Amino acid sequence: MRYEKMTPFRVMDLVRQAQNYEDTIHFEVGQPDLLPPPGVKKALLEAVESDRYAYTESMGLFELRRKIAAHYRHDYGVEVDPACILITPGTSNAFLVAYLLTLEEGGVLGLADPSYPCYPNFAAMVDVQPRFFPVDRSNGYLLRAEDLAGSRLDAVHISSPSNPTGTLYDAETLRDLATYCEGEGVALISDELYHGLVYGKRAHTALEFSQEAIVINGFSKYFCMPGLRIGWMIVPERLIRPAEIIAQNLFISAPTLSQYAALEAFDYDYLAQVRETFKKRRDWLHEALDPLLPVDAHPDGAFYLWCDASAYTEDSDAFSRELLEAIHIAVTPGVDFGKYGTQTKLRFAYTRSIEHMAEGVERLRRYLLK
Repeated sequence: MRYEKMTPFRVMDLVRQAQNYEDTIHFEVGQPDLLPPPGVKKALLEAVESDRYAYTESMGLFELRRKIAAHYRHDYGVEVDPACILITPGTSNAFLVAYLLTLEEGGVLGLADPSYPCYPNFAAMVDVQPRFFPVDRSNGYLLRAEDLAGSRLDAVHISSPSNPTGTLYDAETLRDLATYCEGEGVALISDELYHGLVYGKRAHTALEFSQEAIVINGFSKYFCMPGLRIGWMIVPERLIRPAEIIAQNLFISAPTLSQYAALEAFDYDYLAQVRETFKKRRDWLHEALDPLLPVDAHPDGAFYLWCDASAYTEDSDAFSRELLEAIHIAVTPGVDFGKYGTQTKLRFAYTRSIEHMAEGVERLRRYLLK
């Protein structure tokens, strides 16, 4: 059975167990605690009042697709045809659409190890073979074109900034990767969900370097709208119709109310405050945590720290459970993200207030000193 090839998220077991403790400090869940831009709620309520409950077309509201195209012009100076944009129920569905567009049964998908665990699980759903390429501190936790040479891949899937490491693809590395993929006939899928949450650097979209890239993004992180389940993907013109057919069958259309709400998400003044809040949290937690559990990857973006717990454990899953049971701190075990070096890594999310995190760090400090 296909599901037997899939691995569970161990962190979800921890999330459930954490509910047993009223004083749990949460470093595990990767969702923002901030509200979306104020216009989002107003637009959502107006959509409800206007009884907008019907399906939209499968590609999504054209007005929203125009707004997303304008966003790429604003943030990257890239022109995107709204016709190439598909609105999806979150980014997870976009990953599945991308795999169905680019990979035949038995095809080979290149992934970094560690990387987001949904990628190989979706590959299992569509009978695709993942091929993992180890990344670590020595190569900046980035998958590079030279790593792929001679690999006979059908597609490669990257994330920038990365979950779990927060590392960002610089322009040169992303350009080289896009050039390699175009030259070898390999589909490039770029997960850019954490764009906007980038600190002190400029994020580059794969579309700056290749019109053949498939780019995926959404409203869950930077726009603080995780529960509205709304995302988007940008496909080459030749794949518009196939993407539409897949969407029609997979989910008919993205949630209508969420699409109308997303029309008011591009409030750049408000979003700048969101970014600054997470930057302050990153800086605080990095300084507080690094002496205890050294941060192994420079967190350019997203809202995660990838920490080295090798001084205390060779089993990050067991150690995460130990921390939850002993001091009521919930963290994500590194083994959720792959096999290469993950047995001694923990992911800390800075998605709660500094006051909340400070209590957790103090508990951790006292516990580790024992």
